[in-house]
Amino acid sequence: MNRGSSELLERCAAELGIEIGPNELGRFGSFAGELKKWNRKVNLTAIRDDRDIVIKHFADSLTLLRTVTQTGSLLDLGSGGGFPAIPLKIMLPKLSVVSVEAVEKKILFQRHVARLLHLHDFAALHVRGEELAKNYASHFDCVVSRAFSDLPYFVTLALPLLKDSGRIIAMKGKEGREEAETAGKQLADLGAGVIDCIRLKLPVSGDVRYLVVMGKVGAKNIR
Repeated sequence: MNRGSSELLERCAAELGIEIGPNELGRFGSFAGELKKWNRKVNLTAIRDDRDIVIKHFADSLTLLRTVTQTGSLLDLGSGGGFPAIPLKIMLPKLSVVSVEAVEKKILFQRHVARLLHLHDFAALHVRGEELAKNYASHFDCVVSRAFSDLPYFVTLALPLLKDSGRIIAMKGKEGREEAETAGKQLADLGAGVIDCIRLKLPVSGDVRYLVVMGKVGAKNIR
């Protein structure tokens, strides 16, 4: 990233109430550079210029810092080119992160970035979500995704992998609250419920986002 893009990322972080230091900025810059380099040969994302990478990938991923703790274990299901998994790991180095993606070239890219940025306790797995329960049953404190349009399907995959006190967080667009309300009965049938539905705006663009926070029935504050 050039200086202007770094300043834009600082601005986005500030609007989200996040302090981002020189070390983190350098890592995000390297990440963006590798993303653009690989994208010229391998189709990782349709978002290609620095400004959109900062706003639509980096800042969007960092909205999760509203709900994700600094430690514990997190699973990103359907992470694509590493979003939100890698931005979260950059900002929360003590967080144990597993990133899952069914497209192998995207996982190879994530592993390359993890080595380049020296991201420890970060695993990028080329598997389908349905295959995870045999190794990760009741393992994660948090399961996140911005890949699933269907909330009940995402929850079906996430619940067997979640600790009893864990949280499932779906990153949704402006229709997020309506999607959560529509899916309420199906979620209840699965043994899950909505804990919170956090409305926010992406920095700079002002695009509306929702973080739909869910948990197992019996967890605190289930609606």
